[in-house]
Amino acid sequence: MNTKQGEVSLKEIVKVFTKLGIIGFGGPAAHIAMMREEVVVKRKWMDEQHFLDLLGATNLIPGPNSTEMAIHIGYDKAGWKGLVIAGLCFILPAVLLTGVLAYFYKNYGELPQVQPFIYGVKPAIIAIILGAVFPLAKKSIKSLFLASIGLIVLVASLFGTNEIILMFGAGFLAYAAFCINNKKRNTLQSFLPLPFLLSIQNTLFTTTNMQLFWIFLKIGAILYGSGYVLFAFLDKELVQTGLLSKEQLIDAIAVGQFTPGPVFSSVTFIGFQINGLTGALLSTLAIFLPSFVLVALINPLMKKLHNSKGISAFLDAVNVASVALIVAVCITMMRDVLLNWQTLVITLLSGILVFKFKKVNSALIVLAGAFLGYLLF
Repeated sequence: MNTKQGEVSLKEIVKVFTKLGIIGFGGPAAHIAMMREEVVVKRKWMDEQHFLDLLGATNLIPGPNSTEMAIHIGYDKAGWKGLVIAGLCFILPAVLLTGVLAYFYKNYGELPQVQPFIYGVKPAIIAIILGAVFPLAKKSIKSLFLASIGLIVLVASLFGTNEIILMFGAGFLAYAAFCINNKKRNTLQSFLPLPFLLSIQNTLFTTTNMQLFWIFLKIGAILYGSGYVLFAFLDKELVQTGLLSKEQLIDAIAVGQFTPGPVFSSVTFIGFQINGLTGALLSTLAIFLPSFVLVALINPLMKKLHNSKGISAFLDAVNVASVALIVAVCITMMRDVLLNWQTLVITLLSGILVFKFKKVNSALIVLAGAFLGYLLF
């Protein structure tokens, strides 16, 4: 059963999400897998179904999914303080590391050589994701109909269909089926808050900082999809307008890939290159602020939504679609990563740890993968 809100101490929230922020390599799918291990398997803060419901909610709103998942869990377990603390603890390790890299890059013009470690981390991450997918899939697939929806979403995702189309498409298909089966029409009430911008005025802000703030606030409020979609936005908003060079954007993408935590922390690196420390701080604040606001608005609605059988059918399909998208990410990673015997060996060894020794912490698996990558490459 779910633990009641307020039963988890803020100290525990800090401990869990700081740890996840430090070891969270591999992108949103890996972050979700690690969060599930910490809050469902190890600490039993919630059951699989509730975790799935929160995962589905994060996929329905714009912004970085894993960051929003951290915020959801924090709010669910410790209220408003938990919301803020979980989000900050998950974000700050990546932001601080990215800020340090941005400083050295701006002063010395190059990034450290960490590629051998990343070669080992990525295969290990694949095993961690697979370890989380199976129980989530088992819980989310409640009928043959939902299994069919999951399969359709998986195939469509692999063929490049936009993930938000798949998420809402799955939900509305399930809702339509519910209406037909019940021979009555339930109206979908407005249950998703529209993204909005918070106006922040400060006479000390420079013109460049204000420009950065509004650009990243807009992106954070409307962006659906992966970090790669983020980089497409950045190219349009910054490179094509002359604020950032193409080379700097490419290096920012590299930083986002080899640092832990949310890939949106690349924005810290970009803000620093454009306008120093204040540019980094304001850019980081702007890109993550909408996530805190949107989660604060949607989380209290989740229980009310499940009281409607039609909406519940919608959310069940969204949950299945969420799992299918994680599987699609994992398949894509395998296609891109498993290119030689070294990565295959690391994946197999990591898989043995994940499935045979379930008490082994995912942090140790990541570190072992990095070490093997260093040795084998």
